[in-house]
Amino acid sequence: MVVRPMSGQDIDGAVALQKACFPDPFPEELLWSRCHLQRHLEIFPEGQFAAVESGFVVGTASSLLIESERWSGPHSWKRLAGDHFFSGHNPSGDLLYGADISVHPNHRGKGIAKALYSARFRLVEELGLAGFVTCCRIPDWLEWSNLTGILDKTEYCLRVIKGEIVDRTLSPLLRIGLKFAKVSENYMDDVESGNAAASLEWMP
Repeated sequence: MVVRPMSGQDIDGAVALQKACFPDPFPEELLWSRCHLQRHLEIFPEGQFAAVESGFVVGTASSLLIESERWSGPHSWKRLAGDHFFSGHNPSGDLLYGADISVHPNHRGKGIAKALYSARFRLVEELGLAGFVTCCRIPDWLEWSNLTGILDKTEYCLRVIKGEIVDRTLSPLLRIGLKFAKVSENYMDDVESGNAAASLEWMP
């Protein structure tokens, strides 16, 4: 498996990967399409990565630049990324924002996500940026809150950080080295996460 900058030749594989990672009934209009990925490569090719194994795209990471001022305000996917074409990309931004990462279901547990994040961290250092930021789902919050009756998502995240509970998305990212900043309510439509996300940071 090799992680490298994405190229135009990877686009078809990246589109197929999205469908494998987010099958029906996930709305297809929310997935990356060919035109979205082409635009990402046009405006910020350095921030797009592909993990390739035996000629197949098994993972991708999509990123853009944002300014610290935007990150310090309310977080939502739309406010940070702009839209699927990354209209929120600011070439003068000082933070690398991870808008999406996808790993094929048949290839998870092989360190692909960690390798993609490492590539992002290296890019931060190469570009002399202030850091890397992202927001991740907390998909096990819904089941936990139903069992405990506790709705507070910050408490949930703090318990994940302490290792008292495991969240299938947040826990691995904490192990990679990302630090919890806050819970961002109304980040995107996501019933399992209560429409919220955990805002995470990595500073060199």
